[in-house]
Amino acid sequence: MSQDQLKQQVATVAVELVQAWLGPDDILGVGTGSTVNFFIDELEKQRVRLRGAFSSSDASTRALKEIGIEVLDSNSGERAVLYVDGADEVDTEGALIKGAGGAHTREKIVASLSESFICLVDESKVVERLGLGDFPLPVEVIPMAKALVEAQIAQLGGVPLEREGFRTDNGNLILDVEELDLSDPESVERRLNNIPGVVENGIFSGSRPSVTLVGHDCGVELRCTESIRQRHASKWNAIDVCCETLLN
Repeated sequence: MSQDQLKQQVATVAVELVQAWLGPDDILGVGTGSTVNFFIDELEKQRVRLRGAFSSSDASTRALKEIGIEVLDSNSGERAVLYVDGADEVDTEGALIKGAGGAHTREKIVASLSESFICLVDESKVVERLGLGDFPLPVEVIPMAKALVEAQIAQLGGVPLEREGFRTDNGNLILDVEELDLSDPESVERRLNNIPGVVENGIFSGSRPSVTLVGHDCGVELRCTESIRQRHASKWNAIDVCCETLLN
């Protein structure tokens, strides 16, 4: 199967899971990126009814409005039942790297506003440890702090490179960082965010997904912890997966 076919496959299963998990009065959190675009298209095809959605980017907001889903104010004080998004890398413990599209700050906000997080990836995004894939680590930075942040990232062992001609929806720049040791992603996530001028980095260790759906040629693999599996066992009956993997 092509990568787009794998993305379509996991998007279809994700919408089946959304229909089992959410009712018409619930709020859905929606991420950003190519896999999410397939997911939004599938929401329309399956005529999913929701009260509305929290969106993580201007692009996703436009796509949701085009299919008739109301985009709600994230400052309303309400919470989403589910957040659905893709990832650039996912390790064997469920930690992620996100931000190839530069929306990771808003994505992390919407994930934090949601009770559960479903991550959608194809098998090429699965790595033994973060940093072993093809994606650098994105760091959103306030422009006036660029030189300061670059110097402090270098002290941590990273090699930062500004993403040319790009600004986030928040008006900030992105530094794509290579060669950082990400064997302890939770620690690196905190250390980067403690640098003055850093808005947010693309490590999702504290905001790991509750469920990860992985697209393979043979079908969709479901990854979650045993506690999540037991808590939501009835929902798995509504989806078609080829296998399940329990995480620690």
